[in-house]
Amino acid sequence: MNEAPLQIEIAYAEPQRAIVKSYLLARGSRVSDALRLAALDPDFTAVDLKNASVGIFGRVTGPDQLLEAGDRVEIYRPLAADPKVSRRQRAKQARR
Repeated sequence: MNEAPLQIEIAYAEPQRAIVKSYLLARGSRVSDALRLAALDPDFTAVDLKNASVGIFGRVTGPDQLLEAGDRVEIYRPLAADPKVSRRQRAKQARR
């Protein structure tokens, strides 16, 4: 049985910059464990880790998801505008 630690990345993107950090976690760790580790990192202090949606490689997941070696945990920002409303507004302007 391989007991080597998992190497994962945690990523968060802002409009002007991105934060991508690598961490080592014990096998059997979950997304919640990775987020707790990120909470200790000064680069993530301004990120609302408790209320943010998270995913692994673009697929939304929950805090109980088991991690695998090489996973990239992505922390998502809330949408600035509802995409449906924005689309309707653009269509309305195009008709004018």
